[in-house]
Amino acid sequence: MAQDVLIEIGLEELPARFIDDAEAQILDKTIKWLENQRIAYSSAVSFSTPRRLAVLIEGVADTQTSIEEEAKGPALKIAKDDEDNWTKAAEGFTRGQGKTTDDIYIKEVNGTSYIYVKKYIEGKTVQSLLPEFKDIIESITFGKNMRWANETLRYARPIRWLVALYGNEVIPFEIAHVKTSNFTYGHRFLSGKLTIEEPKKYEQLLHDNYVIANAKKREAKIMEQLEALQAEHAFQIPVDKDLLNEVRNLVEYPTAFVGNFATSFLALPKEVLITSMAEHQRYFPVERDGELLPHFIGVRNGDEHELQTVIRGNEKVLRARLADAEFFFEEDKKHSIDFFQEKLTRVVFQEKLGTYTEKVNRVKAIATHLAKQLSLKEGKEIERAAEISKFDLMTNMVNEFTELQGVMGEKYAAYFGESKEVSQAIREHYLPKQSHGELPVSTVGAVLSIADKIDTIAGCIGVGLIPSGSQDPYALRRQAMGILRILKEKNWDLTVESLIDDALTVFERSELPMNAGAKDELLAFFASRAGYLMREENIDTDIIHAVVDNQIGIIHFAVDKAHVLSKKKADDDFKASQEALVRVLNLENKVEDKNHKVDTVLFQTESEKALYDSVETIKSTYEDYLKAQNSEKALDVLADLSDDIHAFFDHNMIMDDNEKVRKNRLSIIHELSSLILQYADLRKIAWKQHA
Repeated sequence: MAQDVLIEIGLEELPARFIDDAEAQILDKTIKWLENQRIAYSSAVSFSTPRRLAVLIEGVADTQTSIEEEAKGPALKIAKDDEDNWTKAAEGFTRGQGKTTDDIYIKEVNGTSYIYVKKYIEGKTVQSLLPEFKDIIESITFGKNMRWANETLRYARPIRWLVALYGNEVIPFEIAHVKTSNFTYGHRFLSGKLTIEEPKKYEQLLHDNYVIANAKKREAKIMEQLEALQAEHAFQIPVDKDLLNEVRNLVEYPTAFVGNFATSFLALPKEVLITSMAEHQRYFPVERDGELLPHFIGVRNGDEHELQTVIRGNEKVLRARLADAEFFFEEDKKHSIDFFQEKLTRVVFQEKLGTYTEKVNRVKAIATHLAKQLSLKEGKEIERAAEISKFDLMTNMVNEFTELQGVMGEKYAAYFGESKEVSQAIREHYLPKQSHGELPVSTVGAVLSIADKIDTIAGCIGVGLIPSGSQDPYALRRQAMGILRILKEKNWDLTVESLIDDALTVFERSELPMNAGAKDELLAFFASRAGYLMREENIDTDIIHAVVDNQIGIIHFAVDKAHVLSKKKADDDFKASQEALVRVLNLENKVEDKNHKVDTVLFQTESEKALYDSVETIKSTYEDYLKAQNSEKALDVLADLSDDIHAFFDHNMIMDDNEKVRKNRLSIIHELSSLILQYADLRKIAWKQHA
């Protein structure tokens, strides 16, 4: 008879950022285990709170599904001797399968006969398999682990209790000296130890004891309360999705409340107030018509009992934090940009890459060069923005609220009399803050962002700080994606290769030692990031390699070429052209003298003359289309050569015995290959097999 299964891991409070991933893991691992064990079930659902991870499996069969398998043995010529008797190899095979030689049958595979037996694997009782859940629990990974007491298990937080039920029977196992039982715990302060009579009653039992185990239901309850407060007070609560997600994972039973702070604090920059509330206290700010009000929304982990006391406590904490911010703000304004710039000379950016002042000087050199390359009229603003881009790191405010780097730079720069373009660029040069985050809007901000990021990437990789696996302490992957996204968004005709060269040149002038092979490492690193960007646009991996492996070039043009090739890959009409162009590229490695010029006097057939003339005719048109970044037209020009290419191969022996003729024909191949490779290496595309 089918039973329900409940597994719950009771823990010390988990960090909110670990919970969603851990919940997804326990559900995914459970489903995979059930499938691998051939255990039928009707449904599986997961739960999570700061103190627990759980999974409920309903309608679990009482036995595994029995199966009949075909086991393949040795080849017949090994299984039988010359007298047609079964050999020891055959006997050993059948014995290993729990069968005899009487059960053997023969099948032919790829022209060779093999012996087989069929074996019936009877399903075990599910109850006997369920203790294996211990392995699932121990296999859950977290962003950061710890050990406790004398335990060897590494986990995000200590395990305090374990629930494992099959129907109303406890599934016996033990982890870190905690044995399974049918006991759980309600809210830490509003309830106590609870007995679970049957798995299906788990969620309701917790709810009755002030624990909402379903994360989405907790989030919905929070939103319902926020909407009620908005209606009651006629204000708006801008809800940041990430903050809402974090808050729901900080509480088991949410109760939202309104707190207040002194109106005088509204004189602080809006970003300071929001950061103090959201980042540090996990409060939601309150607005009316886009203007901040002297209120905040907190979410308590509990009911409304003594709520006013809770509100007063939260107001006191926020008041102290805002008072600090107010003090720092006023103190910072007593100084100057030069005062903070001087402090940068004594702060190390990275041990092998010098101080922040040295970094700023490099960024300024890169940004100034970029402005000239792109013929930008904002050269002076770019130079000044680069010069003072890091001064706010030395302010009291940013020292206390590190999330406000750049934001306070913009505020203070404007206060100290810098132009709007320069001030805005100081904030924007930190963008994007996530791989898919907001990009700089202004030209000055975009150039400064690229210059700052390429300096960090080239410097770190140049001294051997290369990201590996999940380790990327300097966020180089994100910064590289930021550069590519900005270049693509701005449609700037700047190759990634030239950007890398510019950065390495600046490092050479600064006499900071770079590792040998730094350029190759940087090219490979950016190629992988370009591939990631293209995959997000649903471009196949083979096309990505075809476009970026030889040279990334101008990123928006590279992406456009990849999209064109994606269409051609499935286009029946392009088949003849694709075959012709790939045919040329396949012979490129046969070219011995790449500097040999084609000699028309050596032509022996009309077809080689025709191909040579066609290549010479289309050259300028093709290169004009490449220069204009017209991906479609450029490929069409190459495709138009397909008839001449096929005729050339059909009527000429390319590898002719006559060395001069052979070298001449290979030179035609090389000249045409060079043109094709400017577009992409079409050999790397897995072209569709058309009917």
